[in-house]
Amino acid sequence: MQNEREAGVDFVEKKFAEYYAGASAFLSPPSGFLQREFGFIPFTGKIMIRHKGFRAPDDLMAFLASLSPAHAYYSAAYYDDPEAPMAKKGWRGSDLIFDIDSDHLPTACTRPHDYWICEDCATGTTQSIHGTCPHCGGSRLRTEFWLCDTCLALAKAEALKLLDFLMDDFGFQNQDIQTCFSGHRGYHVHVASEGVQSLDQGARKEITDYLLGTGLSLPSHGLPQTRRAAEWRATSPTLADAGWRGRIAKGVYDVLLSATPQQLEALAGLSKAIAGHVITNRDRILVDDGASGLWGAVPGVGPKTWEALALTGVQRQAALIDPVVTMDVHRLIRLPRSLHGKTGLQVVPLPVSALEKFDPLQEAIAFPEGRVDVYVADAPAFRLGNAVYGPYRRERVELPMAAGVYLLCKRAAADPQLPP
Repeated sequence: MQNEREAGVDFVEKKFAEYYAGASAFLSPPSGFLQREFGFIPFTGKIMIRHKGFRAPDDLMAFLASLSPAHAYYSAAYYDDPEAPMAKKGWRGSDLIFDIDSDHLPTACTRPHDYWICEDCATGTTQSIHGTCPHCGGSRLRTEFWLCDTCLALAKAEALKLLDFLMDDFGFQNQDIQTCFSGHRGYHVHVASEGVQSLDQGARKEITDYLLGTGLSLPSHGLPQTRRAAEWRATSPTLADAGWRGRIAKGVYDVLLSATPQQLEALAGLSKAIAGHVITNRDRILVDDGASGLWGAVPGVGPKTWEALALTGVQRQAALIDPVVTMDVHRLIRLPRSLHGKTGLQVVPLPVSALEKFDPLQEAIAFPEGRVDVYVADAPAFRLGNAVYGPYRRERVELPMAAGVYLLCKRAAADPQLPP
């Protein structure tokens, strides 16, 4: 089985090489190309080849075609000498990068597509494994993410929320921003405006804190510290308010619009009686679609409850980015139109206006032609394009090339053979 899996890697590497051989027709080098560092992870070995720079786009294309890497990256940073050791590169600035990964988002759909892989014998299975591998007894186990419409929809919703922050709160324009499907679990958002390139790590941390609502003070956004309901009615935020004040109102509105009393208890930590009272009276609270700011208008719902609801609204409206990525001024990020070694899908760049209707499982397919025959050890159901494949268990199947490459990348399939 191990040799078959190695044959699967060889097959995928060959397909990647074919892809990169024609990449000059659609892969555009990033802006500031000569000042960027590039990094690559080959299929054989786990060590990244980095500190690479290129004098011309053709040199990059030739390198990609010869190496056919599993993963390709470039630096968010601009350097005097991209090929020098880190301490001697001469940092000139860095784009502002955001990473949204569905693996970090709360979702109830993980169990149907959990996949376990033993690093010792390369066995993969959808069956839950506890402690050691049932095949070899090894203890080096890891879970693998499988493409899922629910997970990817959540990631897109977070990316759209982030874009709303960047344009409405920070004032960036469409032309300053590029979004990218990562080729796997989520989205990257790049801000290449000259105004952000000189920001240091501290300034970038302030941006992440704002987006996450970290340490947000309700009084600083106009919510009174008083316990008098009349003042809450007079100063409560509305959906029309700018910045976090309006976002708090939107978060509370969204929670009250759909929550059950039980969900409100769990979300805001309210007592059963108060949660039931809030839900019973929510039509009075949501009058005029939440535009009137009539917090405090319901007898028996006091400022303490509104404070709890407001904090819940903050949690609901926060953009769930990975703060480590944004604060890192030397970060390497995936090269647009490169391939992701865990899926065989493209890293797809797209304008802000195209994100909402983008279908990553349709539009990121890199191998739309051909078929391949593979032996599948164990795989949950998954969608690519307009078709759903699987589940499969210990069977040989003939699949479209994109689906076969995906299973081989996931190490769920082996022994690839092209149909005659």
